[in-house]
Amino acid sequence: MAAEVFMRRLTRWQAEQQREAVADTYVEAYRRAPGEEYHDRQAFLRRFAEDMQRPGFDMMVADGHDLAGCAYGYVLERDGEIWHGFRGGLPPGIEESTASGHVFVLAELMVLPAFRRRKIATRLVDQLLIRTRATLVAALVEPANVPVRSALREWGWARFGDVQPDGQGTQVPLLYEAWSRPVAHAA
Repeated sequence: MAAEVFMRRLTRWQAEQQREAVADTYVEAYRRAPGEEYHDRQAFLRRFAEDMQRPGFDMMVADGHDLAGCAYGYVLERDGEIWHGFRGGLPPGIEESTASGHVFVLAELMVLPAFRRRKIATRLVDQLLIRTRATLVAALVEPANVPVRSALREWGWARFGDVQPDGQGTQVPLLYEAWSRPVAHAA
C-alpha cells in the first residue's frame, strides 16, 4: 500500500521556506538529460521566485512522508503578459477574461513519478482553484509534454492557440500551447 498523501495550502512565506524542497521535486518530476539538472533547477528557482511575487499567488502541496507534488499559480494581470507572442488573434473570451482580471494561470503542476496515477494532480488543481475568483484557468504547455496535454484534455481543458514568447536569451524561442477551461465554481 502506498503512503497516504495530504493536501496542504501554503502561504507565500511558507512557499519561500519550502522553495528548496519544491525545486528538488521539480528536478525529480521532470527528469531531463543527465547533467542538465542544475540548469533546470536554477531556471525553475528563478521562475518560482518571480511567480511568488505575482498578485493572487496561491500554492497547494501534496505531502506524505516528503513532498509528493505541488501546483501553484497566480491571477493574470490585466495586461495579459503571458499572451505576448500569441500567434494570431487572442480569442475574444480569453481577451475579455484577461482584461477583467478573471484569469488564473496554472504556472506549475508536478507530481513525483512514485505518486502518479493516484489522482494527486487532479486533487492539487481542484484544491488550488477553490479560492480563486477567476472564471477561467489557463496554462502554457510544451507541445512535447504529452502526459500533461493528455491530462488537461481529460480534465476538460481545450487548446486555444500557440504562444511564442521572446526567446529570453535562448537560441530558438520556445513554442507553447495555450490551454484553458472555465473554473468549475464560476461556471
